[in-house]
Amino acid sequence: MCGIAGIFNVENGESLIAEILFAIQHRGQESCGIAARNSKGNIFCYKGMGLVKNVLTEKVLDKYCGDIAIGHVRYPTAGKSDETNSQPHSIELPEGPHMAVCSNGDIINYHELRTWLEKDYGFTFKSDNDGELIGRLVAFHLIHKKMKIENAIIEAQKQLKGAFSSIVIYRDQMFAFRDPHGFRPYVLGHIKPSETGEHSSNGAVLASESCAFGIIGAKLIRELEPGEVIKFEKDKPIKVIAVNSLKKQHCVFELIYFSRPDAITFGEKVYDVRKKIGARLAEYDKEMKFGSDTVVMAVPDSSNFVALGYAAKSGVPFDMGLLRNHYVGRTFTKPDQKQRDEGVRHKFNPLPEFFKGKKVVLVDDSIVRGTTLRKIVRMIRGAGAREVHVRIGSPRVIGSCYYGIDTPTRKELIAAIKNNDEICAFLEADSLRYIEVEDFTKILTKPETFCYACFNLKYEYSPENYHQKTNTPDSRC
Repeated sequence: MCGIAGIFNVENGESLIAEILFAIQHRGQESCGIAARNSKGNIFCYKGMGLVKNVLTEKVLDKYCGDIAIGHVRYPTAGKSDETNSQPHSIELPEGPHMAVCSNGDIINYHELRTWLEKDYGFTFKSDNDGELIGRLVAFHLIHKKMKIENAIIEAQKQLKGAFSSIVIYRDQMFAFRDPHGFRPYVLGHIKPSETGEHSSNGAVLASESCAFGIIGAKLIRELEPGEVIKFEKDKPIKVIAVNSLKKQHCVFELIYFSRPDAITFGEKVYDVRKKIGARLAEYDKEMKFGSDTVVMAVPDSSNFVALGYAAKSGVPFDMGLLRNHYVGRTFTKPDQKQRDEGVRHKFNPLPEFFKGKKVVLVDDSIVRGTTLRKIVRMIRGAGAREVHVRIGSPRVIGSCYYGIDTPTRKELIAAIKNNDEICAFLEADSLRYIEVEDFTKILTKPETFCYACFNLKYEYSPENYHQKTNTPDSRC
């Protein structure tokens, strides 16, 4: 999971990109970058490790200015945690100027395509990142197949398997395209009024989440369709040049955890979905005997609305017993367990005297390894809580994600190796309850359009089944 941004034909586009990336910083805190096309037609990239406000400073933005720009915030799912794997990527072309690309997602057939490009056509890769592969695959069709840029992108899109929401700058044009299943969110907006109306390429804005538009005063137009390829040209309407769609497989975890509560993701209001999840959990608990000494509490912040939904449905009061340090980023997105554990210690602190003698219904969005939540349960008990009842706003995570989330291997997933009682004992909780996959039929508007593979192992693509479902790269090209 990462975040992408694009601006077309807007003065000081680089500054708007930085604002969008700041708004979607929750999608990646490891590194960030920008690519912009200046008035001379040259494309420049700048990337760095760290947060947007620290990397994309005023001094940097003044240097990398342009009216066509793209940007990226990275949460590492594949490739080393270093600057070479940060995005956007600059792709050299014989005729110049360079092309720039950024993408959000994971490519299942990355290694097959990269090996093919390296061995058969002499391509050199600077990173281990999916975004660079997408750019070099487009470059292959431009250079070796002599295709126009539109056709090169369409052909590359057909070869790629997995999740990708991508943007390409090529000369004075910009292209947006998405995988045929629409795994990751991708929205189109407009910022600059023009004589040609809001569907003009002038003033077009792209982002991973709609919440990014408010910060720059942009208007949401629509979500990109799965498999859609869109072309932006100056003083021309936005042009849809292809729609190669398959069955929709939107990531339901975006609604549970990743997307900001004020976003509209896959046509759903995120905060509303989370409140409905909480209400459903409360329905399961209607036989529980919670008295006046009971409080509903979230593990802040992603679980706040789930806990509010639970409290409203159950009648048990909601309160805030854990103080979150907002200068610590999302611990789930840390690259290793040691950093995640340190993040928990730095991130949460119990309110003095709050928990003494209380029964606590502790609401969290998910359990992956379980180590983080166990530390929180221990913290609450150490602060004086009499009972801790854990309620989880997602089904049991029993499978790895191959579409842009750094979910660990199955042997590291606690729900894949332990039953409910064993997990409850591991967490040192008094009781444990999850929402079920079937509950989403009552929560979501179109539940059949979502991917639940990490909960039910029904994958569209995975490394294990990829070769049985697709041809080799050579036979596709």
